This record gives sequence, structure tokens and C-alpha cells, in this order.
Amino acid sequence: MAVRKTEFALALNQVATERGIPVEEVLDSIKSAVKIAYKKEYEEAEVENYVVEINPDTGEAKIFEENKDITPPGFGRIAAQTAKQVIIQKIREAEKKAVVSYFDNQVGTLITGRVIRSDGKNVFVDIGRAEAILPPDEQMRGERYFPNTRLVFYLVRVDGEDGRYRIVISRRNENLIKELFRREVPELAQGAVEIKKIVREAGDRTKLAVASKERGVDPVGSCVGQKGIRIQAVINSLGVDEKIDVIQWSDDPKTLIVNAISPSRSMEVVLNEKEKSANLLVEPEELSLIIGREGQNIRLASILTGYSLNAVSKTKTEAK
Repeated sequence: MAVRKTEFALALNQVATERGIPVEEVLDSIKSAVKIAYKKEYEEAEVENYVVEINPDTGEAKIFEENKDITPPGFGRIAAQTAKQVIIQKIREAEKKAVVSYFDNQVGTLITGRVIRSDGKNVFVDIGRAEAILPPDEQMRGERYFPNTRLVFYLVRVDGEDGRYRIVISRRNENLIKELFRREVPELAQGAVEIKKIVREAGDRTKLAVASKERGVDPVGSCVGQKGIRIQAVINSLGVDEKIDVIQWSDDPKTLIVNAISPSRSMEVVLNEKEKSANLLVEPEELSLIIGREGQNIRLASILTGYSLNAVSKTKTEAK
């Protein structure tokens, strides 16, 4: 094969050592490719019984049939080109595997990316070593994704099949908020405070229930921060003016419901444990506040607490 020893050895070493591919695997791939190239060039009907040998030092290729060397004159150039193509392909495959492995290990974390383009449905984002996809079901409602806009995303998963891969990111996932808080709140990162539950309507409102795992640590205060500095940092990182309610978790359903539906100065909770529902008796002037815009506040509180909540005016109740 017309490949200088240094070139062949260097290429083989680059694939095998730097890319973590066994030398034998590369040589086997070259042998298979050379056999195919031989069949294509010389139109041999049967090559299954042919044996290709590659000199690992020089890269020279020879073809044998029943232990007889049948390598045609001038076949070295074809074999050299074939070997080069195989090595390049192996390098690309190894690089792709390394990228997939890297991002596979990053699943469940935050990642910053730059919007590249959109095909009308999917948004494609440059995340450094690769391109990620933001599918429609992971996009925030009403959010526009302009080219060159930098945003923070949640890395959902890496799909891979037949040498192809797809890195899926999200702006809608509730864990985006959770990880932003972990980044801003040391007590969360250290385990002194834990997030018990989070519900979210992306871009509009999130309710985050937190609890303390250490005596003397205020979970809500830790997440909000002095003068709201920590929660504001989360909102700023998110890049959207999303309302975030941080509430105190409680194992007592009534207390949890009151906390989740907050704010309310005076509210009575009537539970129906059998149906997992509760009537909230509130002052008439607070009714719209409890329900929220388009029912959002009470809807999120219902999901957070696991109870179907119904706000009722105290005036109507007393009239009965």
C-alpha cells in the first residue's frame, strides 16, 4: 500500500490511542473496506473466501485466495485511499461518540446555548460542542426564539440510534426552575433545604414547595434571599418575567393548602379526604385573588397539594 509508514502509524495511533478505539478494530474495518474496494475495482464475483492482510507497521495491504497472494499490480494506491477513508470515518465516529457521551453525562443539568435557527416548529441551539434541539413540546408558550439569542436550558435527554444522535433541551421543564434555584441557593446545593414539589406553567407561574432538613434553617427565606435577591437572580437567569411562589411544605394537608394558595388573610379549609378535595372559604374580596388569572393560582395549588380545590365566598356559605 502506498502509504508511508510514518503517516499510517500516526493515523492509526490517532484513532487507537487518542480516540480510544482498539487497533484491531481499525485494522478489521480497513480489511473489510479493502475487500469491498477490490471487488468493485476488479468486478470479482466471489470475494467472501478472500483474505486481506494489513501490515500494521507499513500499512501494506495484500489479498490472498487459498493462501495464494493474488494482489493485482497497482492495487496499493486503491488500498491506500480506502485505508485513509476508513481512518477518517473512524475518527469522526469516535468524535461523535465522545460528544454523545459527554452530553449524556450532563442530562439533568443546566446548559447555556445560542439560538441558531428554527424550522417553524423545532428550534436549533448551539451548545458548544454540538447542536441541540428544542422541540415544540419543550418550548415556553409565547416565547420567541430569535437567532443569536443566548438562553439557559434544561438538558432533558440524548437520543441515539444507528450512529445518529439528538440532544433534547427544554425551556418548559419544571426542572429548569429547580436547577436554577440549586445554582443560586447554597442551602439547596448543600442539602440543608430540599425541594419537595414543584409545579409550573412555563413562562407564567411556578409554585415551589420547600422544606428544611436542618434545625434553624428557614427554607423559604433561603430560597427567596435577602430582599428577594436569590429569587430575582433565578428570574433573571431564566430570562422571562415568570412569577415564582416559594412556599413552606407541610405534611398537614390543610396547612399545605393554605400555604400553596397564599396569599390570603383569612381562609377556612374544609377537607374531603375520601374524594381528595377541599372547599376554601374565603372573604368575597379575596375570591378573585385566590382563584388567580384564568384560574391559574388555584389550579397550580391543586396540582401541588394533590387536592381538588374549590374557592367559595364566605358570604354565600353563610347565606345558606
